Amino acid sequence: MMGLARFFPGAPARGRPGDAGLFGPDSTAWRVARERLIVAGGPAALLLQVAHPLVAEGVRAHSGFASDPLRRLRGTLDAVLTVTFGDHGQVRDAAREVAGKHRPVHGTLPDDAASMPAGTAYSAFDPGPALWVFSTLVWTAIEVTDGFLRPLGPGERMDYYRDMKQLGRVFGVPEALLPEDYPGLERYVDEQVRDVLDVGPTARLIAGQILAPEPPIVARPLRPLPSVLAAGVLPEALRQAYGLPWRRRERLAFAVVRRAARVVVPLLPDRLRHWPHYRVARERMGR
Repeated sequence: MMGLARFFPGAPARGRPGDAGLFGPDSTAWRVARERLIVAGGPAALLLQVAHPLVAEGVRAHSGFASDPLRRLRGTLDAVLTVTFGDHGQVRDAAREVAGKHRPVHGTLPDDAASMPAGTAYSAFDPGPALWVFSTLVWTAIEVTDGFLRPLGPGERMDYYRDMKQLGRVFGVPEALLPEDYPGLERYVDEQVRDVLDVGPTARLIAGQILAPEPPIVARPLRPLPSVLAAGVLPEALRQAYGLPWRRRERLAFAVVRRAARVVVPLLPDRLRHWPHYRVARERMGR
């Protein structure tokens, strides 16, 4: 049986003492992103991403999702944690590594999607899909923190998004495309769900690998959990488009997990609750 630990990046190198990187110990970025709980939004973030036809085709044609379906989540998580908590040198290295992985990702859409025709060109460096991937990460992080840990008011949401805009720029999202504030990002997500996203055969195929990978990664009683988490976090239109069950038992399971997390997570010791990247960054800063 494969363990969930293989999806969690290990502790990074310490980095240069006193170098806070992009943010720092008092930033909202560190306060929100330090929580391991944020990974509960991973299934929803991935399903949001591949609902974009160009992202889905890029993943299908240029990644080993069939043999390692959650590699994208693991790689994205490692890159985001490194850029959030690393020193400036680690941030530059992570950006170069991501760019290197993205370089061969280009092609054309083989079939018509609801919002774009066959033959539409795509590239991992296209700013539109890059903005969408970035937005899914920010949106799900806020949804999970607010729902599973503690309420996030408008001010803290704004501060977190303001910090994360720096991460977006590091990963190639042009400043001109980034919504001005968090309400603007929410409007952008709503517009994408309404006008652009299309859960076609490729997205459903990838979703099946994400939500029910072979071999199983968790014990049998927990195997429905990724699907329940995704269904509870996703916008209703996407949940229906993917055909995710949302009966009374799924709603009850989601509510129980969310309530349990709110009670249990604050009681955990920091070494279990927080990513090692946060601990290493604090040590680097003498905290």
